[in-house]
Amino acid sequence: MKAKRNLLLPLLLVFIICNGVFISAKTLLAKWGIDNGVLIIANSLFLLLALITFFIQQRALQNKNPNVFIRSVMAGMMIKMFTCIIAIFIYWFIMKDKFSKASVIAAMFVYLIYLVIEVMLITKLNRQKNA
Repeated sequence: MKAKRNLLLPLLLVFIICNGVFISAKTLLAKWGIDNGVLIIANSLFLLLALITFFIQQRALQNKNPNVFIRSVMAGMMIKMFTCIIAIFIYWFIMKDKFSKASVIAAMFVYLIYLVIEVMLITKLNRQKNA
């Protein structure tokens, strides 16, 4: 169990650091036309999605059939893609005139950070003998 906590620590650190930056740089982000509330919500959504897909892929690594892992990666990608699209449409529908494209683009950069961390974690897990 302790090993699982150590694996998830980078995701939690990214979440905490990003939220700290978003809160402390509120005026700078506002100057650039970025709503820090959108970034905080997106950061929370990306953490949740990363945890869900990480656990799906971790379970798939334990299967002897390598195709199961490939399918889990594809399923995780689809889950993330559709969730992000739905979240953007909900944000657009709620905000209408105050919709900030800059906030959505900034959130996608945050998504890339989570993607890199998640790939690093799965790669590390795959290298273990019991994976």
